[in-house]
Amino acid sequence: MLKVADLNVYYGESHILRNVDLTVPQGQMICLIGRNGVGKTTLLKTIIGLLPARSGSIVFAGQSITQKSPDQRARLGIGYVPQGREIIPRLTVRENLLLGLEALTNRPKSRITEIPDHIFALFPVLKTMLSRMGGDLSGGQQQQLAIARALMGQPQLLVLDEPTEGIQPSIILEIEAAVRQIVADTGISVLLVEQHLHFVRQADFYYAMQKGGIVASGPTHELSDDVIQQFLAV
Repeated sequence: MLKVADLNVYYGESHILRNVDLTVPQGQMICLIGRNGVGKTTLLKTIIGLLPARSGSIVFAGQSITQKSPDQRARLGIGYVPQGREIIPRLTVRENLLLGLEALTNRPKSRITEIPDHIFALFPVLKTMLSRMGGDLSGGQQQQLAIARALMGQPQLLVLDEPTEGIQPSIILEIEAAVRQIVADTGISVLLVEQHLHFVRQADFYYAMQKGGIVASGPTHELSDDVIQQFLAV
């Protein structure tokens, strides 16, 4: 589904990502782990087109997207939920959700006025809050809204940047279950950056980053205490 090869990214003359290789297979959840400041968010932003690659390649669904703009990548089927969620506070929950239709190209957006039932099956709380302003939601509810908005664009790949950051434990478990269900029921691939160990273990495979490069990888069921201590422990 997604293949990143020999990717190098700079901020000015600072070399941030160094020869990164990463693969996200169809219908799998891949987790990117590492301490703060090692380049995880930079990698996600490069994959979705917010930052340019100095060298290397990004291939999505068999097509090179290295030179494509963020909106082109979204319309090809990459959904993105950034760190901090970035829902629009002065729009209602319904209006925030309908914004996700901007990524659709296969049918007229103007004819779609209802939220699909599967969105509410994943995030039932949103159905009770459709007329509420996005800024009035709790952090956990905003995160659920941000993921649901990305799903409205019917992505093939869902990219999540620390979806549990600053969220109470009970909501973390709900978001974990929803993301796992998305993968199981729809075949959507997921690439996420995450620090919460329980969520990390829901993934099929992990990549660990250090100093801008991938330094370890493997199935998450083989994630050792040494790796956890090195890349997740504070």
